[in-house]
Formats: sequence, structure tokens, C-alpha cells
Amino acid sequence: MLADGSEVLFDVYEATVIWDGRPRRFAVDCVDSDPLIGMSLLDGYELTVQVIDGGRVGIKALP
Repeated sequence: MLADGSEVLFDVYEATVIWDGRPRRFAVDCVDSDPLIGMSLLDGYELTVQVIDGGRVGIKALP
């Protein structure tokens, strides 16, 4: 189910991502859109975003 309440069927794959030097396994949804990072990947990290054209995005591990 998407954020707008609509339902869509698509393929789901399992992938291993090297994140912060360690392999982590995730389900990957195959959709026709720009790539997105899921919130579960960011668990334990700080995300900062400059919400301007060309703004910086930073991700760093929390202590």
C-alpha cells in the first residue's frame, strides 16, 4: 500500500548492502521510480538535509 492509500503489486528481491563497512540484508522493491533509502537502513544514524536546490545530505553513525 502506498502513502496515498492506493495498492500496487511489484517484485521484491533480497539484497546485501555494504553499509558503514558491514553487510546488511534488505528486501528491495522493484518499482519504476528514483531510488529511495528505507528508514530501516538509517536506524542508528543521523540524517541531515539542507532543503534547498543543490543542498547537502549527510548521514553519520550515532554513538
